[in-house]
Amino acid sequence: MKIQQYYLACLSHASYMITDEKTKTAAVVDPQRDIDQYLADAEAGGYTIKHVFLTHFHADFIAGHIELRDRAGATIHLGRRAEAEFECVHMKDGDVVEFGDVKLEIMETPGHTPEGISILVYDLATSATVPEAVLTGDTLFIGDVGRPDLLASIGVTADELADMLYDSITNKLMRLPDATLVYPAHGAGSMCGKSLSKETVSTIGEQKKFNYALQPMSREAFKQIVTADQPEAPDYFVHDAILNRKERTALHDAMEKQLQPLAIDEVLALEKAGAQLLDVRDGIDFEGGHLKGSLNIALSGKYATWAGSMLSHDRPIVVIAEEGGEDEAVMRLGRIGFDNVAGFLAGGMNALLKRDDLVERTERITSPALAEWMSGTRADMGTKPLIIDVRSEAEHAGGHIEGSMNIPLTHLEERVGELPAGKPLVVHCEGGYRSAIAASLLQKLGRSHVHDMVGGYKAWAATKASA
Repeated sequence: MKIQQYYLACLSHASYMITDEKTKTAAVVDPQRDIDQYLADAEAGGYTIKHVFLTHFHADFIAGHIELRDRAGATIHLGRRAEAEFECVHMKDGDVVEFGDVKLEIMETPGHTPEGISILVYDLATSATVPEAVLTGDTLFIGDVGRPDLLASIGVTADELADMLYDSITNKLMRLPDATLVYPAHGAGSMCGKSLSKETVSTIGEQKKFNYALQPMSREAFKQIVTADQPEAPDYFVHDAILNRKERTALHDAMEKQLQPLAIDEVLALEKAGAQLLDVRDGIDFEGGHLKGSLNIALSGKYATWAGSMLSHDRPIVVIAEEGGEDEAVMRLGRIGFDNVAGFLAGGMNALLKRDDLVERTERITSPALAEWMSGTRADMGTKPLIIDVRSEAEHAGGHIEGSMNIPLTHLEERVGELPAGKPLVVHCEGGYRSAIAASLLQKLGRSHVHDMVGGYKAWAATKASA
């Protein structure tokens, strides 16, 4: 028996393939939507993927259960309380799937969602009664537990889910042997919790010692602590949680329709009709020159999460990328269920070589230059700017530029009216990724004199420390 973990850093998502050498059978748990890696590894090892499990209806990505069903013939397994449009096997406490030396036993662990399950993994060559590992989905993380307050849990209140979570943790998972390996569905950076570790595997014993939510406490204290200070969930979470329940188009088929090259005039016509222009190049390249009205969300960062936060899933998207980068941009949108891409700008920015009237640039400013501007020693730069900190409220509270205005990136568009007209604007985040998005959004909304501070607050703090 072997458990292989696949970790997708851009979504902080872990999926698993469990294989048996005797029967050459494999089961995949919580797969990402682009499934080629599972198929390739199964083929290389001579395995047949016969089972696919979802520990719950994920909100932050679209799972690959439909794809594995269609391409590998896998049977889909869900928890007893899961309501889905597609054919599946519903499983309750104690239900087992067994092949060769592998035994997979279901443990119902609601709390993050009502239908949540964990999967006990037994290596029958070692023991039929002591589990080797438990795949905990979003119920138990390394250093945290799944948040019970997501709107994705439609029809169930956060208080009810927190009650379920307390029981799942204290009466089920914590009673497993301390040596049981813990394999969660997410790691640090996921918004399905607030304090996830960078580690991707632990043990029940380690979590009893170090996980704040597994310390001795009353039910009410547990409910209070696990619901406090949770990060704001992106708008696309509800969309994804619903889509994961549905019979839908497979990723490959969706991408075939979306990867359409478009001439610049076609792109402009689509924009006029309401399409969203998404430039996925790195911020420095975008700011050197871009199509007016486009939003910059670079492939090099948390692209899918920010695309899901800043774009609409029900309006067409036109992708602008380096030539050859369109496939990845569209595929990664597909990972979060954004199958609304109308096409991509053929030739990328080369399509605008003779269309200077359509090209816009974004000013960049270093932290030392901004410090001089703010101090008044750079009269040549004119009126002092308003500094906009687009980090979260918690980040801003932990240290900020004096006099800066904190507007978290996800609220910038709705609060743009608070920004004084005609005043120069300097935007910054922690390191520069989010501020590039913010600067492009402000320009898209018609604001001029927008500057992006290079290196973000980290650079500012370093400048002050060396002054």
